[in-house]
Amino acid sequence: MPQSQSMSNSTSDLKKTSGPLTGLKVLDMTQFILGPVATQILGDMGADIIKIESPEGDPNRFIGPSRAEGMAALYMGMNRNKRSAVLNLKNPLGKDALYRMVKECDVFLHSLRPDAAERLGVSYSDIRALNPSIIYASAPGYRSDGPRRNRPAYDDVIQGQSGIAGMNFLANGQPRYFPTVLADKFCGYVLASSISMALFHRERTGEGQSVEVPMLETMLSFNLIEHLWTGNFDEPMGPLGYERALMPHRRPMATLDGHICLMATTDSQWEKLFSALERPDLKSDPRFLTVSSRSAHFPELYGAVGESIATQTTAHWQERLDIADIPNAPVAKLADLPSDPYLVETGYFHRYSHATAGPLVTTSIPVKFSTTPGQLRQPPPTLGEHTHEILKEFGFQDHEISNLKT
Repeated sequence: MPQSQSMSNSTSDLKKTSGPLTGLKVLDMTQFILGPVATQILGDMGADIIKIESPEGDPNRFIGPSRAEGMAALYMGMNRNKRSAVLNLKNPLGKDALYRMVKECDVFLHSLRPDAAERLGVSYSDIRALNPSIIYASAPGYRSDGPRRNRPAYDDVIQGQSGIAGMNFLANGQPRYFPTVLADKFCGYVLASSISMALFHRERTGEGQSVEVPMLETMLSFNLIEHLWTGNFDEPMGPLGYERALMPHRRPMATLDGHICLMATTDSQWEKLFSALERPDLKSDPRFLTVSSRSAHFPELYGAVGESIATQTTAHWQERLDIADIPNAPVAKLADLPSDPYLVETGYFHRYSHATAGPLVTTSIPVKFSTTPGQLRQPPPTLGEHTHEILKEFGFQDHEISNLKT
């Protein structure tokens, strides 16, 4: 890994950013995972993310191991490039302070259910009245104009309702969640993208607007891209679900000493794969000659390929598949990723020093911009670390800031 570096927390460094969203101020009232993922993406791209926290802080601050109070593992992975300010919004002074800040920000996000946002006084109508050009964003579990508008929803629930857990039943015999917070993270990416689209519209028209990313509908759209399958036709011609993705044979293939992942798609790739496997019988089998015939016989096809793969080592197949230009890779374990030669060479993992949490590691920004690249400029903030600094920027006097702490 690269040598340890320090990511600065100073306000002056905000002026040195080069990302495409440099200059934007984002008021972030989200917590847990979905919202913080979205705002970390915006922050990586140069936006000034002002994380508004209650005196108790984002609950993620306390989930997982930590070296410093409120700086636990789960929090660290999705809160870089942000500043933290503590406001007690149950106190009228705290609410008034938030309203003053709203007037000077470009984006406002929260992770409240619609009725809770209205009770707190941060509904779209409340915020728009203060700043008509603001982009107001949220990601509730369900559409705010539907009968489930105020139902609670987390990742596991949405994985179940969107058919994702049920797909694992079709593939493996029992319903299972994907072993990652798939719905929260994907919806976070969609939220960041949608906010950017709204900002583009505002750039052209001057108009602010509300952006809502309902988790269930977003994950349904994600899941049904391929799994609507026969349902794409007005009268389905069979069960829903993309057959190749659901068959038990679609998994990493066992070799003599491990597992390898591979995939062929075109006729040419399959022909090259059969040659690499030294299986002329498969190359001439009419069931496997064309896309349509292969799709009707995926279980037999994958079963035959798997039998051949099991006869040699992973390294043997990597060499032969590379020569044939067939996409392939060995199965990586999580513990192996920090020392993966490719990731080390490309500097994917970034080491840095944190003032309270000590030596840390974060991932690089994957998206590349040739002119306005994103930057790793600020470590995850401690709770309320920038309260005074931020409030001063918004014109608060020292005595006002002192009153907010009481």
